[in-house]
Amino acid sequence: MTPTPDDDLRERRLEVVRRHMQSENELDFATTMSTFEHPRYELVATGQVYDGPDEVAEYYRTSRAAFPDQRNDGVVLTYAEDAVVAEFDLHGTHLGQLGGLAPTGRTFRCRMCALFLFPPGSDRIIGERVYFDQGTILRQLTAEAGATGD
Repeated sequence: MTPTPDDDLRERRLEVVRRHMQSENELDFATTMSTFEHPRYELVATGQVYDGPDEVAEYYRTSRAAFPDQRNDGVVLTYAEDAVVAEFDLHGTHLGQLGGLAPTGRTFRCRMCALFLFPPGSDRIIGERVYFDQGTILRQLTAEAGATGD
């Protein structure tokens, strides 16, 4: 079967998302930023939106200050017309300030889903929309975890 232009675009988009996620694991945010046409993160659970290069760079700085070893693994990618859907485990150790929560030294692991959005015909990301259960993470970082048996 001969590859079509749509097949080529799909493969390029999947590769961009792989490079994006791996560069986050490596703390290589210059590479991560290069995967964007327009940097934008939407964290659905918290309602936070980071739009533009400066806000996204600040998101990387603050999230990695709280969880310096934050990583994604177990990544499963699915292709949609103008998006790549990533399902993955995010984990890390709480070693820095997280909002009003002082470092606990505890680890977390949370299954997440992210939509990587693309403009028609492009292989550069225009936004990442991340879905997760904030309570899953907070229970693991606070004393509540022992109390609930999680």
